[in-house]
Amino acid sequence: MTGRVNEERPGAAPFVPEGADLDALRQAAPTCRGCELWEPATQVVFSAGAPDGRLALVGEQPGDQEDRRGVPFVGPAGRLLQKAVAEAGIDLSTTYVTNAVKHFRFTQTAPGNRRIHATPDQGHVTACRPWLAAELAVVDPDVIVCLGATAAKALLPKDFRVTKHRGQVFTLTTTRGEKTFMGTIHPSAVLRTPETERDAAYAGLVADLRTAAAVLG
Repeated sequence: MTGRVNEERPGAAPFVPEGADLDALRQAAPTCRGCELWEPATQVVFSAGAPDGRLALVGEQPGDQEDRRGVPFVGPAGRLLQKAVAEAGIDLSTTYVTNAVKHFRFTQTAPGNRRIHATPDQGHVTACRPWLAAELAVVDPDVIVCLGATAAKALLPKDFRVTKHRGQVFTLTTTRGEKTFMGTIHPSAVLRTPETERDAAYAGLVADLRTAAAVLG
């Protein structure tokens, strides 16, 4: 299993080029050694979508397929998210998509065995936050939706709880002024829901995304 953040490592800040545009950030990201997750991962997975999107969707971390392909949200959770976004009336082509943590954290019992998702801990979120802050400053979206608890830990107040506050709209002050934030469940949570309850979980995700769409107008 990949371990906790090495306290001797600096976090991502020294690797994030100051004043860089999105292309420069993407090119610099593979050099990051801000935590240990780069070592077992196949590659860094930075972002996708519109570089000037009015809506930003922030997930947890890449999964197995994302790690192999280098693109966020291309696995089962990503396909479900694309469906939910479309059903909510949001144009995915005008949306920016990224993750709070840029490398895949996983467990693996032996080389060649299936890699099992492991949730990033707070140290990984903190180490990677400079990348997220830099890219959101460049994209400058009007609405930022945090998908799941890990993304919420990166961007929302410490007392935010997905189960309690999902779908609620927050106005927070950022380096680019006041921005609108919202948190909801991660699409992978829908896939993990028992089949008898999955339709309701999916409908809840769509309803939250519709709230974000309404804010965008």
